[in-house]
Amino acid sequence: MHKDELLELHEQMVTIKDHFASQEHVDEGLFDPYEQLAVDPSHVHKSKSEHKHAVFVLGNALAAAMSEDEFSNAGRVGKRMKELAEDAESKL
Repeated sequence: MHKDELLELHEQMVTIKDHFASQEHVDEGLFDPYEQLAVDPSHVHKSKSEHKHAVFVLGNALAAAMSEDEFSNAGRVGKRMKELAEDAESKL
């Protein structure tokens, strides 16, 4: 995936995050790990690896927001996103 495509994906995922963050049933701290990265889609000066890591961390949080438990489809996606985020972080 090219960096511009990754930035577009990142931006779309942030839009989804904003939707979930506005829901009452979603834990307020769910997106804190993503926010602490301080990697926003508009930060084009950040490396592709940093954006990739941010997308996986955000994907994990989004899957957690959608999952009923760790065995649901979203729960399994969340677990895989966590693994990918850890792998991406190790390559930063």
